[in-house]
Amino acid sequence: MSSTQGRRRSVLAMAAGVGITLSSLISPAYAAKDVALVSGAFRRSIPVKEIEHLAETGEAIGLLKNLIDLSGQDPNDVAKLLNQKLNVPLVLTSRLINTRIGDAIVRRVAKIIYPIYTPESAVSVPAIRAGVVNGLQLDEGGLTAVNFLKAYPNDVMAVNLPALFSVVEKAQSIAGLVKFFSDSPLDGLKDGNLSNH
Repeated sequence: MSSTQGRRRSVLAMAAGVGITLSSLISPAYAAKDVALVSGAFRRSIPVKEIEHLAETGEAIGLLKNLIDLSGQDPNDVAKLLNQKLNVPLVLTSRLINTRIGDAIVRRVAKIIYPIYTPESAVSVPAIRAGVVNGLQLDEGGLTAVNFLKAYPNDVMAVNLPALFSVVEKAQSIAGLVKFFSDSPLDGLKDGNLSNH
């Protein structure tokens, strides 16, 4: 393992802790700069700046515009989705994602999104936790997709398209997604124990 990979792993592991300061995680060196759409050998990277621009203006630019045009989506609808807030309290969320159930949910999400060169759960799970907890600190009104990206502690966040499409087919709304991610991981956790594992 290179010294750079070792350094990134150390930062990601530390990011899992709730007591880390926001500034140490959301400096430009440790925020997502690109989102890589991955499907087998296919890979296309979209700059986070293009995603932010769409969220702020409703106008798609660059590769993101090409992808939205190809999919036949309305840029304004995509912008609304990017700005949709998941209203969850910071303290409760930071506690819950470190419980057995929270860990099961995060591990399921980590099969869809992960640092591009280190998809192992030892790295991807802490990265998601950091993105959620620190993304919530960026805006008191809740967590948005853009704030999650700004708080995600890796330069390139990969999105596994087949895994994503599989989830989207089963859940057509935010409420449906929450239900999907919280139901299946509960198999084997039916004792209702929310304590840390």
